[in-house]
Amino acid sequence: MSRISHRLYIIALALIVVVVLVVLIYNGYSYYRTILEERFFHDNHKFLKPSGVLGHGMGIIGSLFMIIGVFSYMARKRYRILSRLGILKHWLEFHIFLCTLGPILVLFHTSFKFGGLVAISFWSMVAVFLSGIIGRFIYIQIPRTIEGRELTLNEVKNMKGNIGEVLKEGHDLDEESYNSIIESTKKRTDLYQQNAVVKYFKSMADDRKTLRKVKVLLKKIKLGKTQYNKIMDLVKNEISLNKKIDRLAAMQNLFKYWHVAHLPFALVMLIIMIIHIAVTIVFGYRWVF
Repeated sequence: MSRISHRLYIIALALIVVVVLVVLIYNGYSYYRTILEERFFHDNHKFLKPSGVLGHGMGIIGSLFMIIGVFSYMARKRYRILSRLGILKHWLEFHIFLCTLGPILVLFHTSFKFGGLVAISFWSMVAVFLSGIIGRFIYIQIPRTIEGRELTLNEVKNMKGNIGEVLKEGHDLDEESYNSIIESTKKRTDLYQQNAVVKYFKSMADDRKTLRKVKVLLKKIKLGKTQYNKIMDLVKNEISLNKKIDRLAAMQNLFKYWHVAHLPFALVMLIIMIIHIAVTIVFGYRWVF
C-alpha cells in the first residue's frame, strides 16, 4: 500500500466512524433525550429500544465488530501463517476502527440506559476504549519498521547519520553557522531529570525552540530554498531520532504495563457480553431472524 493509498484508507475509516455517529445522533436525538418513563410513548420506541429492530441490530453488529477486531488482530500477531497477510500496522488500524465503531453501536443499543450485570460489561468496554487510546499513543512513540516490528536501541542508533559530515560536504555554511546548528541538535540531558509528564512537555518546547533557532539562522545567511529545506529535514530527523533513543526503553516498559490493564478489562467485557447474549437467546429475544 502506497503512502497516498494508506492515507486514503485511514481517512475512509475515520469518515465511516464520524458518519455513523452523526447519523445515529441525528435520527435518535429526540428519543434518547426523552426521559426513560416516557420513551414507551415515543414514535421511535419500537425501533430504538434495546430489543427493537434497530436497537437490537446495533447491539449485534457492534458486538461482532468488537469480537472480530480483537480476535483478528490477536491472530495476526500470534500465528505465523497469517504473517504474509498485510502489514501488522494496517491490521492494528483496522482493529482500532472496529473497536471504535463497535462500542459506538453498543452504546446506542443500550439507548443510554445501564443497569445490572450488563453495566459491568459496558463500563469495562469504556475502560478498554479509553485505555486503547492511551495504548495507541504509547505504541506510536516506539520506533518500528514499516511492518510494525519494534526496533531495538542499537537499530535506532544506527539510523543516526553524522549530521556534521553531511552539513560540511553538501552545504555552503560558514564555521559559525555550522557550529550553531550542530550545538542546537545535541541531545539536552538537563531536560530529562524530572518526572515523565514534565519531561515530555519540556522536550517538546525545546524541540520547537531548536527549530525556530535554526530557521532564523538559515534565513539570516540567505541559503537557497533547496539547501534550506534539506538542512531543515536533517535537523528535524536528528531531533526525532534523539527523542526516539531517549524514550525507547521507557515506552517499551509502559507498553508492557499497559497490557496488564488493557487485557483484563477486555476479557471481562467479552465474558459478560457472551453471558448477556446467551441470556437474551434463552429468554426468546430474536432479531430479524
